[in-house]
Amino acid sequence: MSPLKSGKIQAFVALFLGLSVGAFAQQFDQTYPLAAAEEISVVNEFGKISVTVLPADAGAGSLRAVSATAFSRGDVVVGSKKGKISIEVVPSSSQARIDLELSVPSRSSVKLESREGEIRFSGDFREISAETSSGTVIADLPTENLLYKFIWTAARPRILSDPDLAEPEEKNAGKTVIEGELRSDPSAVQTVVEVRTSRGILLLNVDPEQVPTSLSERPLTEAAKAMVRSGDVFLSEAIRRASPKYFGDYAATLPPRRTGPELVAAPERRPVPGGEIRTVNVQVTDANNRAIGGLPADLFTVTESGIEREIVSVETSSAPFNLVLLLDVSGSIQNYVDFIRKAARSFVETVDERDKVAIITFRGDIQLLSGFSTDTEMLSESLDSFDSGGPTAFYDALGYVLADTLEPLKGERCAIVALSDGEDNRSFLSFSALLGSLQESGALVYPLYVPAGVAARGAGTEDSSSAADPLRDKLLSFTLSEKAQDEGEALARISGGVYYPITRLSELQKAYDDIVKQLRTAYTIRYRSGSRGDGSPPRVRVKVDRDGAFVRYADSTLR
Repeated sequence: MSPLKSGKIQAFVALFLGLSVGAFAQQFDQTYPLAAAEEISVVNEFGKISVTVLPADAGAGSLRAVSATAFSRGDVVVGSKKGKISIEVVPSSSQARIDLELSVPSRSSVKLESREGEIRFSGDFREISAETSSGTVIADLPTENLLYKFIWTAARPRILSDPDLAEPEEKNAGKTVIEGELRSDPSAVQTVVEVRTSRGILLLNVDPEQVPTSLSERPLTEAAKAMVRSGDVFLSEAIRRASPKYFGDYAATLPPRRTGPELVAAPERRPVPGGEIRTVNVQVTDANNRAIGGLPADLFTVTESGIEREIVSVETSSAPFNLVLLLDVSGSIQNYVDFIRKAARSFVETVDERDKVAIITFRGDIQLLSGFSTDTEMLSESLDSFDSGGPTAFYDALGYVLADTLEPLKGERCAIVALSDGEDNRSFLSFSALLGSLQESGALVYPLYVPAGVAARGAGTEDSSSAADPLRDKLLSFTLSEKAQDEGEALARISGGVYYPITRLSELQKAYDDIVKQLRTAYTIRYRSGSRGDGSPPRVRVKVDRDGAFVRYADSTLR
């Protein structure tokens, strides 16, 4: 190492160690020089480690230490020896957790070590290695010329990868190794990555928000197969990442996809002169949030990113709906099957006689009880035929409805009423993987989320008797999880529906009545979209020319 580089590193270490305790009480943020050929090693057993590669012309990197509690300058030890920089977190308190964030020059060589903390690295490294016991490793690396080796020492591989990788190989002492090379551009500089973990999770070029509820690769369910057959990019790619082997095996059995649309009944999906025909669902309410129906088409205006578009049609309450009743019959409600049947029959009896209803149940997979029909007696009888119990693949069930059940009906008025507790523990899909397809579908979603405790009361015990069995009330949940509530609200907001958290049995019928009322006073607007050269979704706005009227619709960014 040159005297100049050595002097810079020593100056950085001296500056770091010379910080006062008061200045270092909450966090540390200091820039230091680091040549691309230097090696950096980081040890942080209980905190997070995040490393990002800087742009080529950004110069020196930086280190930042962050903790929710005060820590001293001696808790982070930085040293240099023979051209290498070492960073180690040695907290003086067992309760302290210190996270490290590093930015390093391009083509750096980095070694990272943790026991329980998350390790995350992103960018163009020369070499990078990560070692953890049970922490998650999140890698975002170029794949043009990537040499990889991933080792699990005490568990089967738990990995989700966007690029296809080599098959796992079992080695001595119970180790399992996935190693190989990705070379789409042999002229690109090579990146070498090695990850060693006992039983941690590895994500390679996968957004953590796209991680399904289970990482165990398994055969595809009927719901998953239907989504693969549909060719839906959002859904099929999520399934491929979750179960690459079984996805590949099944995809190989399918005939080549036709390049054109197969359904003449969906002309709005084909490019037409002047722009593609798109659909947006809206409701119009007054200042008291009461729905306003019967508005003529000439009162509406549609704009995309501020540019007014031609309205092709406005359908109001006179048009029937296609309704999918999606019922959770998994293990969480297995003991309350009678409640589910009764609740479903009440919905079938509430909808308008012109509306077509399909009934689908889900647990680990979907079960189609009835296709679309207006025969309420047949629909009611179909509710005697479902099985219950097992895991919950809620996201897959929603994906199946979007990709299979509603796909032939694109352009028609469609809605999904989901009766569930909102939890998922078995889907191939993640929640966020659904959202793009949901926006594309134009379907309204009405999540009716019922906690197990409310279902138990509905299965044969009146609300007023709950105090007679305090132990049961203690063990059963009468509230929804925060995650379920957030996702229920998101499904409704993105689609233009309404979220109903059910806390009392009497609220269920009120929700049904409200849904039917909204469907009868909603407007489905078909308009001619302008083309966007950058491929990004336009910002859609709908206005109505009536005093005191307000438009409520799905998220403003529509596909």
